[in-house]
Order: sequence, then C-alpha cells, then structure tokens
Amino acid sequence: MDFRCFGLFLFLFIQQVSLSRQSKEQVLLDMNAAGGELGWLTSPYEDGWEIVQTVVNGSLLYTYSVCNVDANDQDNWVRTTFIQRRPEATRVSVELQFVVRDCNSFDGASLACKETLNLFVSEADADVGTNFRKGTFRKVATIAPDEITRGRGALKVNTETRTVGPLSQKGFYLAFQDMGACVALISVRVFYKTCPTTVQSLAAFPETVTDALRLVEGSCVAHAVSPSAPSIYCTADGEWLVPQGQCQCEAGYEAVGEACEECTPGSFKSTASSEFCQICPKNTKISTAGALVCPCRDGFYRSPADPATSACSAPPGAPQDLSANTLPSEGRLQLSWSPPLVTGGRADLTYSVMCERCSDGPKTCVPCGEKVRFEPGPTALRDTSVVVADLDSHLNYTFSVVAHSGVSRFRSQRPSASITTALRYTDPPKVTSIHLDENTPTSLSLSWALSRKTPAHITHSYELMYRRKDEDRDVTMYTVLVLDKSSATISDLSPATTYVFRVQALSPEGTPGSYSTEYEFQTLTHAVPQIQNNSTVVMAAVVVGALVLLIVVAVLLLHKRILSSTGRRRGAEDPYFNSDQLKPLKTYVDPHMYEDPNIAILKFATEIHPSVVTKQKVIGAGEFGEVFRGVMKSPGRGDVAVAVKTLKAGYTEKQRQDFLSEASIMGQFSHQNIIRLEGVVTKFKHMMIVTEYMENGALDIYLRDHDGEILAFQLVGMLRGIAAGMKYLSDMNYVHRDLAARNVLVNGNLECKVSDFGLSRVLEDDPEGTYTTSGGKIPIRWTAPEAIAYRKFTSASDVWSFGIVMWEVMAFGERPYWDMSNHEVMKAINEAFRLPAPMDCPSAVYQLMLQCWLHDRSKRPRFTDIVNILDKLLQSPESLKPIADFDPRVSIRLPSTSGCDSATFRSVPEWLESIKMNQYSDSFACAGITTMEQVLAMRHEDIRNVGVRLPGHMKRIAYSILGLKDQTSSLSVFAV
Repeated sequence: MDFRCFGLFLFLFIQQVSLSRQSKEQVLLDMNAAGGELGWLTSPYEDGWEIVQTVVNGSLLYTYSVCNVDANDQDNWVRTTFIQRRPEATRVSVELQFVVRDCNSFDGASLACKETLNLFVSEADADVGTNFRKGTFRKVATIAPDEITRGRGALKVNTETRTVGPLSQKGFYLAFQDMGACVALISVRVFYKTCPTTVQSLAAFPETVTDALRLVEGSCVAHAVSPSAPSIYCTADGEWLVPQGQCQCEAGYEAVGEACEECTPGSFKSTASSEFCQICPKNTKISTAGALVCPCRDGFYRSPADPATSACSAPPGAPQDLSANTLPSEGRLQLSWSPPLVTGGRADLTYSVMCERCSDGPKTCVPCGEKVRFEPGPTALRDTSVVVADLDSHLNYTFSVVAHSGVSRFRSQRPSASITTALRYTDPPKVTSIHLDENTPTSLSLSWALSRKTPAHITHSYELMYRRKDEDRDVTMYTVLVLDKSSATISDLSPATTYVFRVQALSPEGTPGSYSTEYEFQTLTHAVPQIQNNSTVVMAAVVVGALVLLIVVAVLLLHKRILSSTGRRRGAEDPYFNSDQLKPLKTYVDPHMYEDPNIAILKFATEIHPSVVTKQKVIGAGEFGEVFRGVMKSPGRGDVAVAVKTLKAGYTEKQRQDFLSEASIMGQFSHQNIIRLEGVVTKFKHMMIVTEYMENGALDIYLRDHDGEILAFQLVGMLRGIAAGMKYLSDMNYVHRDLAARNVLVNGNLECKVSDFGLSRVLEDDPEGTYTTSGGKIPIRWTAPEAIAYRKFTSASDVWSFGIVMWEVMAFGERPYWDMSNHEVMKAINEAFRLPAPMDCPSAVYQLMLQCWLHDRSKRPRFTDIVNILDKLLQSPESLKPIADFDPRVSIRLPSTSGCDSATFRSVPEWLESIKMNQYSDSFACAGITTMEQVLAMRHEDIRNVGVRLPGHMKRIAYSILGLKDQTSSLSVFAV
C-alpha cells in the first residue's frame, strides 16, 4: 500500500488552503512551495519514509509516506532541512496536512499498528548537514488524526497545527517519527504570525510577533494620557484583543477619531477624560481654544466646590418679611421669614440667625450667648423658620437673619433682615409637686417645684394652704401661709394626724397662679421604739430569706455538675483514637472474586449503547488500545465531554478480563476526587470504557508545562483534593498501589482526581490489613520500603506514595530521585535518605512529606490526618510563608551517586549530560563556555544569556552549579 495516487485532488486542496491564509503569517518553511527536491533525511534510509514525486499541471508535488503496518518495532524518522529562525520569533507554528489509514482495514496487521505519528524538534546555531542524531531531538507532540481513511474509501486529509517553542538558537530542525502507522505527510508549513501596527482607544501599539497570548504595552497618542501604561493582548492568531489602561484626551482636548484635538472657542474641558468638550455654561464669558474652564462674568461667581461645568451665580440678597410670634410655652417664640428676592439660582441656600439682648436704658446690646437655645439650631437652616427658647421676660431681643450660598464669601457686605421683640411676664408658673422633707410628732417640713424655670430677675411668693384631714366635718377649715421661698416647716401639729396641703405661686405684682393638686402627709406618733422593733424583725426576715435562696442555688449547681461529669464519662470516645472500630459505610469488592468478569461488570458498571458515544480525536494510547476524546449524549445532561478507552482488535482473553476489571473497580467509587466512570460498552464488537473528560490531562505533565506559574497556595489546594480522594479509597478498605502524579488527572478548574486502578487491589481482613502478591512490577520510586521488600501493601504504603506525589507537585513535575537507578533508590531509602525539600517549598508541607516517609508504617499519618492538616494550612495562608531549608547539592544527581567519590567532569557536555540538559550543549559552546571553570563562574543572568528560557531548566542548571561550587570548596561530595 502507498500514497502515490493523490493526483489533482491533493493539488487543488493545497492550493485552496494556501489562498485562504492570512497575510500576517511570516513563513519559514513551506513544503509545497519548495518546487524542487526537499533534501530531507530519512532514517532508516530504506524501508522507512519514502518520498513520492507527482507532476500536476506542470508543478512538482512532493509527499512523504510510510506504511509498514505488518512489522513490529517500527522506528522510522524523516528530518527537515535546517530552518533559519528570525530573532523575534521565539515560538513558531507547525501546520501539518496528512492522511492516516485505519489499522482495521489491513488484513493480518499486527497489534503494533498505530494511527498516530510523533513530532520532534532540535535547535542548533548552525546547519549540521547530514549529521542526524536522534538524541538531540525533544518530543513536541503526538499527532493524531481527526478523521481516519477507512478501507479504499475517499481520502480523509487532516490538518493539525502545533506550537513549538520557546526557541533560542539561530535555527532548528523538525523530525517526524512513525512507529507503525500507515501515514502520508502531504504538507509541512512552518510560520509565525504578527499582530500589525494599530491605534486603538487613543493608544498606539507596534507590530508584535505572536507568542501564545502576549500582553503588549503601547503609548498614548499626542495630548492623551493614561494613569497606567496602555496594553493589549496579541493572540496566537495575530489578533488584538482586550485593550487595557485606556488613554484619555488631556484637559482642553477631545477625541476626534484616533487623535486628540483642541476644544473650539466657546467650549471647554476641565479634566483628562473620555468626554467631549462642552459648551460654556450660563453667566460665563466666551472661552479661547483649548480652554480648561469658562470664566464667570462680572458680578457672578463659582464656589470652590462647584465643578467647571456649573453656571456662575450671584450672592443671595436679604431674607424678606421677618416676623416673631410668641408661643404658648413660657420663654419661647418663633421667627419666620421669606426667601430673598435674589437667590442667585443656587440650590445650596441656607440661613443663620444671630441674637442680641438689649437693656431698657441707654442702647446697649450684647450677644445672647449659650443661654438662649435655637431649635433646630442657629446656623445651616434649610427651612424659613426657627424656634427660640429660654428667653427672659421684660428684656428686649434683636434677631438678625442672613441668607448664605456657596458664593456668599465673594460679597463683602451680607444683607440681613432684623427684628426687635420682648417677652412680657404674664402668669406665674404652676406648682407641680410637693415633697415631704422631714416629719415629727408635731411638725412637717415641705418643699415644692415649679412647672418652669423663672428668670433670675423675677421673684415669686407662695401661698400655702393646709388643713387637718377630718371626714366628719361638714365645713373645711384651711390655714393660709404666705411665704417668700419654696419650702416651709409647719409646727404645732397633732401627733399621728394626716394633713392635706396645696400651694400656689404669686407674681411680683401679686397675681396668683394655679393651685397644685392636694398632697397628704402624716405626723409621727409617740411609739417610736415599737416602730424600730418592727423594722428589725423585717430586716431579719429578709436576711434569712436570702440565705435560704443561696443554699438552694448552690445545691442545683452541684447537681448539674455531677450530671455533666457523668455524661462525659459515659459518652463515645474520640473517633480519632478509636478509628479502628469504625467500619466504612461501603466496602470495596474485588472483581477478581468473580469467575466471570461479565458478572462484576453487570453489578458495578452501567452498560451504554455505542450509538450515544461519539469519538472525536485520539488523545493518547492506553495499555490495550487508543484513548479518544469524545461526546456522550446523556438524558438530562445533554452532550457530556468524555474520555473513551478502547480495546484493540485481536485482544486475548486475559486482556479482555483485565480491561473489564478496571471498569468494575472504577464503577464502585463515587467521589469528586476520583475519576468518574460514565459507563461501559461490552455487548458489541468494539469494547469501550467511558469516563469523565479531564481537560488538562496528567498532573505531572501539566505541572512541567506550567513550571513556576502556580502559587504555593494553589498547589496545596490540589494536594488536598488528591488526599481527599485517597481518604475515600482508604475508608473503603482499598489500596491503590500505584499513586503517582502521572496517575492523577486535572480538569479545567485545576481539580485533581485519582485514576488508573490497574495495579490496585483490595485489603484482606487479616489483622495487619495487608495484601501479598507474587511477581509483577512495582513502581520503586513511589513505593514504601515494606512494600518493596515484602510486597505488603496497605493504606500506609499509599501514604508513602502520597508523600512522593507531594514532592512531585511542589517540584513542578520533577522526576523523584532524578536519574538515580532503581537499585540506587532502594539503597538510599534503606540508608535513611529522604528526598530534599523542593525549592520554595513551604516548611509545613515538607514536614508533612517527611511524616509520610517514616520507616515505621504505624507512625505515618492516616489520610484523615493529612486532609485535616492540609485544611488547616489552607485556612491559614500565613502558615505557608516559612520556606523549608534548601540544599542544592542534593537537588540533582551529582556524579557521587554513581559510587565514584572523587569523580570530576572532564567537559561541559559531560556535565550537561549528567543533569539531563544535553540539549544545551551547542548553546554553551556558541557562548564560549567550554570549560568547567567557566561554568562555575556563571551567574543567573549568564544562564539566561546562553539561551536557557524554561524556568525548570534554569533552576536545574543553577542548582547544579551551586552544588558543584559546594563540592569544589569543601572537597566533599554527597554520596547516597
């Protein structure tokens, strides 16, 4: 099978695509526009990629194809010629057009048949010619088709675009790897895009090379300003989006198109804003061009608080029609007036009242002072009336009322309205109450109060009338006393007798006021000792009652304390210390207990019809087949994004059972941090496992792609989600056995979910809760020592693995124990070595890692404890600020880990190879850094200048240099 017969169809297809491309693309390589031999290298030279040349309408069309589907262990490469990179292009787009044949359409094709190809890149500062070294290439992506050509039907041409970068050297090569697919490479086009020069929102932005989503700063046009530098996003498609920090025209200028022009005469603009110039307001003079404010006409003003847009106004005149009316209450009158004839057209008009007290003799007036009260007050009055209280009778008062506004200060004389009035004393006040001050067997001492306070210069006399209360007499006889003060002592009275009193006030002229009501008072008897005796008895009774009450209260409190203490002794123990007796509500059932895996599937998973699942795109390869992104139609939920695992044709019975077992395991779990099983397809030819779709993929890859971009608080939140999922599994008596960042998936909300249950097994009901296996592979770097040595897996061994996951997360996907061999890892752990704290790792998080790595598994925290600890850290962000100590000597694998204590690096490439950074060998050489002495002298900025841009790579190289310096100065190396 080959792809030579594309003919006119492919030629017209490529021409149509090329016509639709935008002019903003800067093309670095176009396979179809070459018009001659491409000169690409293939490896192996034979039986691999094959170049096909076709003449269409006099034009040469080159394609590369390979179709070795019936052979195992395929590794076919094709490499482009050297592609010169322009300095401004740090990222480029690679557009591929290709055709892939369906593996099922080949009779006898092996299970190794693939439907994907891999894209690689290698940077260089010069063309290396035919020196094709696969080790210098790094993988960019696995390319999967959206549409697969089935049988001998119509060709399905796929177009995929991938971003390659960041790039730092002068040029690069692209390579395509085939591992057993039937694929034809029709077109390869390498380009980068630019956002064109533009002016938006009064800000100018230069032409900018696209680099994913890039924030570009601009500058305001002439006579425009902005509190912060204007910026806008340049998208990967060469479009300008979301301008920020909008520029505004200065005061005196307005926007006309994308420029700022002066305000015309007769208009103004007082501040820098996006508003237009305004016509000068009322009572102002005509302004000049570019005016900031219009000046007021003569006699008109603005207050300091008035905006420039307000009209000018004149000060107010004097209030009109001022009058004074005496109120019924003594010493009070009400002043009233009308607004002034001239208000200036302002809405902030207020009034103030001034009071002077004048004597009857020579004309002398003094301020009334605080003695006189104004209701509601003497100033800032909005209403045209005020009540004046506490005025004295027989005195003359002069009141002046002044109107105020915001421009009153600009008038030297403030016109006012004045009135002079006096209060005349009429009726004396009424006696409101009479009090008994003292009584004896023959006398009563009384005093009384008046209804109102009288002026100091007014004196009153009082008429006191009293009589003996005698119910038998028909004629009432009063005794009358005239007094000059408000108290009196009445003597010569009879003992134990009740008397009735009433008092009235008299004015200075003798005018009587109103009588008070009658009050009754009694003189004492001669039996004083008996009264005292009764008082003593009453006091004694009160004391005895109080003592009895205190005794009762004390008894009740004691009884309550006894009951409370008994309740506490009989209550349930703290579940934290008695957790072994708490049984989970649901226990995991091992699907291998069923002889027929179909029974377990029917019990734990939902069978769905394949028609409700649509596979859209290959996103990976599983153990038994490919993994697709797809859509499932769900009642009540609509179209749901899902991941579809498939079982390849030609599977064995054991592969089918293992495939179904994983679904049976997943179907038993229901937790927000465990990957959710949507359903399975087992009753049709193509078996499928359908799970929820996680947009960001595996956690380790996501962290490496976002090295340094995620805050420590967010990382701890992701760890909390993983711990919550593992707590759920532990509560179900379930051991994962393969917990690692690669087996944790991340969705679009950065929510982590535990997945991949291929190695997991159930806990047996033995005292130790262990599961023993024989044979099989164990992930050494993530596995607890007892599980490695004795193959005993418990939730405690999962806790050890969780500690390794914590390290992976805080190190942004770094490989645990770096490039140490499995043997070296086991030896180091047995000698009590533990992974060092990643750089910038919070101390509290690293301490939790160390607890997870305790050799005695009984002392490790449980997942319940881990969730509680992480919750407390998230509730107190301040606890994440202290950073754990960092030792660069153990942050990378130095030569000492190989057992040679005195080994030194003989060359820079050898050193870079040891830390897995050999892709920068040419960069160091081009920068003139060829000896280890020069490496030791490098600083942080020197590393960047060499061309290292990725944060993780910069940290690895910097830590290695620090470790080498420490190794050189102390003449000692770290040895595991």
